[in-house]
Amino acid sequence: VQLQAYGGGLVQAGGSLRLSCAASGGSFSGYIMGWFRQSPEKEREFVATIRWSPGATHYADSVKGRFTIFRDEAENTMYLQMNSLKPEDTAVYYCGADPTGLSHAYTYWGQGTLVTVSS
Repeated sequence: VQLQAYGGGLVQAGGSLRLSCAASGGSFSGYIMGWFRQSPEKEREFVATIRWSPGATHYADSVKGRFTIFRDEAENTMYLQMNSLKPEDTAVYYCGADPTGLSHAYTYWGQGTLVTVSS
């Protein structure tokens, strides 16, 4: 399984970005896939997860109401729509995949994409 994350960039506070994670090399039914982020000051933290089928989602409190995770099953791509961005959202964002479906064994990771939110 390979994951490729892209879509990061520089945006002003209050702006929006959409991250994408293209998945290949497997069938993802039963997987949980998620977005995580890491800044220099913090350990990697959970942002949002989605069960590939049937699409149940879960969000960190810090992004609820601002970020939306969704996937396109036909394209094997997961997305993170980020609105109302804040400077504290600045981080490298990683997509991960857990084939167990239990959200505790993220075996596969994308390479990360940098999001920088300026104040």
